[in-house]
Amino acid sequence: TRGAVKSSPVIGDGRVFVGSDDGCVYAIDFVRGGKVWAYETGGGVEATPLLLEGTVYVGATDGFLYALDAATGHLKWKYETGGQILGAANWARPAGRRRRLDVASGDGFWILVGSYDSRLHCVDSRTGAKVWTCETAGYINGAPAVADGAAVFGGCDAFLHVVSLADGKELRAIDAGAYVTASPALAGGRAYVGNYEGRFLCADVNTGEILWTFEKEDVAFYSSPAVSGSAVVVGARDQRLRCLDRTSGAERWALRMRGDVDSSPAVCGDKVVVGSNGGWVVVVRMSDGVAVWSFEIGEAVTSSPAVAGGRIVVGSEDGAVYAFGVKP
Repeated sequence: TRGAVKSSPVIGDGRVFVGSDDGCVYAIDFVRGGKVWAYETGGGVEATPLLLEGTVYVGATDGFLYALDAATGHLKWKYETGGQILGAANWARPAGRRRRLDVASGDGFWILVGSYDSRLHCVDSRTGAKVWTCETAGYINGAPAVADGAAVFGGCDAFLHVVSLADGKELRAIDAGAYVTASPALAGGRAYVGNYEGRFLCADVNTGEILWTFEKEDVAFYSSPAVSGSAVVVGARDQRLRCLDRTSGAERWALRMRGDVDSSPAVCGDKVVVGSNGGWVVVVRMSDGVAVWSFEIGEAVTSSPAVAGGRIVVGSEDGAVYAFGVKP
């Protein structure tokens, strides 16, 4: 691409979808790596695309959420917010609709995205029409997580917000202690996320109670966590990738990386894949935190890796998208 790739790739339908600071959203052939199409937005695209039922939904720094045909890259609609969009969109079933939806019959989904206008926006997937918005007191940098009729997201107002999917009304706000720039992970009714001042927390979504915290003074968490089994894996700006016990928050292991870790780890079987700001892609053993493979790209890897079909795909701030795997 013609700009840094901070966006994280998404793999589906035989293609890789990713954004670039050059203002384009790209569809790349998953097998050969050739460009299939590119759509130019009005700003840089740091957000991770959402691929859903043949449509790519992605925000840009121009403040628009774009809906693009995944096969052709043609614009279906765009929705304007009041600020730049850096986090990924997520989706939910409309409130009151049957559990199984049929897009062909006219059923749609709700698309959720945060913006620097300090609002979480809920948009109809078919038309781009606003369903509701939820206003907070700070920028929303990450992606909302969705489970059990609620959306959970952090903000630069230092709160973790729990919002009803039905109408966008806030159910509770959990004090995170400092800016939340990462995206929370939800599992078993609990939210896991780190803040800007070295606090990683686990909170009960239904009660708002903070169940445990892991703290490292003056260490910012920009990386979003991966929850797998009894473990939570997350990167931090002290050049560490950490594995925490999901029940207690106790540190199981910490791997020193080459550079800070803003990239969000991907768990694949008994391995973890992650990038570093020092320009490396690393595969780590989940059991003991030992690195078993690494590759030096040379420029920062703040993009988060995607793993599918035996391949690792990730972007770099050198402007390229890389695929690693067994050679044919």
